[in-house]
Amino acid sequence: MARSRALRRVGLVVLAANLVLAVAKGLVWHWTGSLALASEAVNSLSDAAYSTVVLAGLYLTTQPPDFEHPHGHERIEPFVSLFVALGVFAAGGAILYSAGTALLSGDVTVARGPVAAAVLAGAAAAKFGLYRYVLDVAEDHNSPALTATALDNRNDILTACAALVGVIGAQLGVPLLDPLAASVVAVAVLYTGVEIVRDNVSYLVGAAPPEDLRKEIVRRALEHPDVEGAHDVVAHYVGPEIDVSLHIEVEGERTLNEAHDIETWVMEHIRELPEVDDVFVHVDPKELGEWKDDSEVERLAGRRD
Repeated sequence: MARSRALRRVGLVVLAANLVLAVAKGLVWHWTGSLALASEAVNSLSDAAYSTVVLAGLYLTTQPPDFEHPHGHERIEPFVSLFVALGVFAAGGAILYSAGTALLSGDVTVARGPVAAAVLAGAAAAKFGLYRYVLDVAEDHNSPALTATALDNRNDILTACAALVGVIGAQLGVPLLDPLAASVVAVAVLYTGVEIVRDNVSYLVGAAPPEDLRKEIVRRALEHPDVEGAHDVVAHYVGPEIDVSLHIEVEGERTLNEAHDIETWVMEHIRELPEVDDVFVHVDPKELGEWKDDSEVERLAGRRD
């Protein structure tokens, strides 16, 4: 499936699921007056609201290249992810505030009965299915926005389980289990927000990709039999994609056509990596004295510890 179609489909599925869950939790909250269900209903409603924005953002990022954006619009994705992070921080803060207020006041209302427990268990199962589905598509299509959405769905599993602990606590006569569990979950939710921000700031500031990918880039550059070495290898994020520039070292007696063929082979071989968007290769003939030692390339190539 094309990347644009896959990302938009995921956005629609997540939006629809959050709307259904918000309605189901809201109905049970209205019926039981449970604090656990109230926070869960608000959480799902906020999820539905930000899912609408994420869907719009995914629509923009999957637009084809145009004159003003010759490399496409994928670089918008980190901003969509940061918006998801804001939603995560808001949800974590709201849960922590509600739990803290309940603990300080001692006024805890939780549902008693099987309906609330069934809704929460069903919500946790649905969110687990969404988490796996969204994460698989995010990994297949290298989408930071969907990765952030998947992590948010993982948070929702935790919040649903915390609410379920509150319901079970009410059945056992220990209603304070509800806000205590919610407090623990709030910390986990806030940490996920930090994870999302950290990962996407790397995309925005042009950080280097992980070392295993840099090793693969160097390996592919040196794989051509006529490439004697490489130096000044630079790989950095431009949005969620990676641009690579490097110098390759070849013997100077090569013809212009041969040098061009070597350069093209190296460029295309590195560009085959799904994370890589563009590759710029400069050929250095030996006779010009531009070959030089590069300890980082030697290390990545496994030639030096």
